[in-house]
Amino acid sequence: MKSILVLGAGLSSSSLIRYLLKQSEIYDWKIRITDQDIDKVKAKINNHPNGIALNFDALSSSERRPEIEHADLVISMLPANFHVEVAKDCIEFKTNLVTPSYVSPEMKALDEAAKNAGIIIMNEVGVDPGIDHMSAMKIIDSIKDKNGQIDCFKSFCGGLIAPESDDNPWNYKFTWNPRNVVLAGSGGAAKFIRNGQYKYIPYHQLFSRLDYLSVEGYGDFTGYANRDSLSYRSIYGLEDIPTIYRGTLRRPDFCEAWNVFVQLGMTDDSYTLSNMERCSPRDFLNTYLPYHPTQLVEDKFKQFLGEDNMHLYSKFEWLGLFDSDENLEVTSPTPAKLLQVILERKWDLHKNDKDMLVMIHEFEYTLNGRSHTITSSMVNIGEDQVYTSMSNTVGLPVGMSAKLIMNNQISNRGVLLPIKKEIYEPILAELAEYHIEFIEKHS
Repeated sequence: MKSILVLGAGLSSSSLIRYLLKQSEIYDWKIRITDQDIDKVKAKINNHPNGIALNFDALSSSERRPEIEHADLVISMLPANFHVEVAKDCIEFKTNLVTPSYVSPEMKALDEAAKNAGIIIMNEVGVDPGIDHMSAMKIIDSIKDKNGQIDCFKSFCGGLIAPESDDNPWNYKFTWNPRNVVLAGSGGAAKFIRNGQYKYIPYHQLFSRLDYLSVEGYGDFTGYANRDSLSYRSIYGLEDIPTIYRGTLRRPDFCEAWNVFVQLGMTDDSYTLSNMERCSPRDFLNTYLPYHPTQLVEDKFKQFLGEDNMHLYSKFEWLGLFDSDENLEVTSPTPAKLLQVILERKWDLHKNDKDMLVMIHEFEYTLNGRSHTITSSMVNIGEDQVYTSMSNTVGLPVGMSAKLIMNNQISNRGVLLPIKKEIYEPILAELAEYHIEFIEKHS
């Protein structure tokens, strides 16, 4: 029997594992899965005869390499910074590899070695990156096939809470890594191009420069710029496009309120706060407000908000930001760590909550002297707390690309992205069977 080795059984692996086990019944595969928590693996295998729960340390080269040597394909669901070492092992043992993560410069440098080994290292095949690439390339290729000239491409994606589970004034709950949410956008200026002009948005302005969008049946959204949109010109073959922009979706007023945290300095993770290992939310907030011997924290905060933003005050009050109980406990507390603790108490998913993934593409192109627009949108709602929309939209395309590789349906070798028709066409078609599909509107 051929075997697939899955490294990591975290939240995004649930749907992947379920999919692979189902495919194993058709193709006679063994699915070998390792995680630090073997009970978690056993629960996700659920006694399936083709699933094998392992408990070796996937971060240890000596423990990982023998398993990779005997696998036909490896799927790394480990944190992104470990993919390169796994890829080097796969090249040595001529074992194909799939990851959902962005291609780092170190991974890209392995392209020639992967080609020489005759293997595929497929990256960026989750949701964002992944489904965004595939759905965009489907439209880009269709326009180019008609000899159309693409003038503008905007793409937005957001992991949100489903409308039926949206029960708080922020219209948001954590549906993926909370730390990544708190630190979103802080790695440097967002860069893109609009109407031929290069634009840069520094972090302190990121959440005040917004796009406004809507999806029929799901309401309104705002979008803030992602870190680097410019690199996608070459990825999508749009080197001369005058406008390309990628952004993250949130519900209205979220970004305006989040910008308050940014302006206060509470999302900073670069330094440790003295004597704040145990503190109250009120003390934490007051650290960033001007000193006054008698003025209440609430009044100082209102002054910081200003009249124009006073409608946001209830959001912070609901978070418990003015709570005086010393119930925040963080080792080596940075502002971002303390803020994360506050948010996790309020933005956690309840037992019956469902998440939602929204993706929107906007194209403008010229064909035969006439201007055209295409808006393509996808909304997917999770099944439950295990098979969330995030898990489905990450895990399913990873599993589907693995199936293509296992069945020798991809001709190219090396470090690849899912931007060729032989990859994105079958995956998008199969995703539609799982109700992950795009609705296009042309005008």
